This record gives sequence, C-alpha cells and structure tokens, in this order.
Amino acid sequence: MKTSIATYPILWILSLAIALTGCAKEKEKDLPVITYGRVTDHEGNTYKTIQVGTQWWMAQNLIATTFADGTPIRNVSLSDSNAFWSTTTEPCYTAINSGAQGLLYNGHVIRSEKAIAPAGWHIATDADWRKLEATIGMTSAEALQTGWRGDGLASSITSLYSVGWPTGILLFGTNATGFNARPTGCRIVDGRTNIFSNAAFWWTSTQESGKNYYRYIDADAQGIFRQLENIQYGMSIRCVKD
Repeated sequence: MKTSIATYPILWILSLAIALTGCAKEKEKDLPVITYGRVTDHEGNTYKTIQVGTQWWMAQNLIATTFADGTPIRNVSLSDSNAFWSTTTEPCYTAINSGAQGLLYNGHVIRSEKAIAPAGWHIATDADWRKLEATIGMTSAEALQTGWRGDGLASSITSLYSVGWPTGILLFGTNATGFNARPTGCRIVDGRTNIFSNAAFWWTSTQESGKNYYRYIDADAQGIFRQLENIQYGMSIRCVKD
C-alpha cells in the first residue's frame, strides 16, 4: 500500500506530540513535592505556609500593620523624611512597590515585647534559618559563618524559574522548598531605599552586639548571605511555627 505524501506531516506531528508529552512527564517528575498549609494573623491576613524538613515556615512575607494586641505600627512612607527613619526608636514599617512582596519593618518591630507573628508562630530566629539551610544542604560549620555561604543553595528558596526577578540573572530558582523568595528591596539605615528588583532581605529576631542577624539573597549570587545589621534597616519578616 502506498503512503501518501500528506500522511508524513501527520505522522511527524503525532511523533512530536508523544515526545513533548514524555518531556512534560519527565519535568513533572523533577518538580519537588511540597506540603502546603495556611495560617491567618490577628488582622485576618492569610498566608501560605510550607513544611521544610521538620519546620513550618510562612511562604510569604508578613504584611501586618499592627501588633497582635492591636497597637498600630507607624507607617513611614517613601515620601516621608529619611531623617525620621534613620533616627526613630519607634517600631515602623514601610512599603516598596505598594508592599507587593510584603512590608519592610525596622528592627524596633523585631525587638518589641509585643507579638506580631500569628498565634502559635514567631519571627524566624537565626537558629531557625540555620536549620532551614541545613535542610537544603548547608553544613553546620558553613551555616555559622557570616558573609556569603552555601553556594548554589539560594535556588532552593527562590521562586520557580526566578519569576518576579530580573531576566538574565545568575540566580535561577527551583523553589525546591516552596519558600518562593522574590525581590523585596530594603530601606537602609539613612532612610534611602533599594527599590530595584534584584535582592531580598529578611530579619531574624536574634540579637548580638546591639545588632540583629539577617539573611539576604541577590540576583547576581547563588549563596545565602548572613550578617549582623543595624536595626534602623527595613527588611521583610518570615515567621516559623512554634
């Protein structure tokens, strides 16, 4: 039996469809299995949560504008005085890009005796972060270092395919943990802001030498930065289940 010329394109299309289906299934197998949950704060804001090893983390940055007892946290907008931000001892927050990736809080919020985390949760400590870092493959010795550590591990906490980050960057997200980090910017000690979509910063509640530890990832790096910083900075907050 002769095969008409018109048959070949059909056979080619069928072969391509089968091949693409196989690739899609292979890709699907490679995607991490993540256990999700939900938690609601005292203002009624609901956050996606994730299980990372034995820990439960928020998969989104905090957006509360009051403490759990209802006490307001002062909003210092980007148009307000930088001098006020740099000298205030009040708990304050600010919003970059309308707070699309959460609010940035100064260290006075972190250090307040008033709770801001949802009931049964707390602001992540330095130890909480080191435990997460151990889960994704960082050694205990490296986790205790300051500066850049864990080369290649930032991908595990970065949004899948680096969605929300600039294009053509070194940091490529796999989101293997579900942490889903996206750039937040920060408000620095003199009140100026990093509004570029190239970095994410998170406070920890752990104090040392008058400063607090924080974490930072950058579009042009593949590790996770750990250091102490002045509490006049504005950074994001992630919470961990007690």
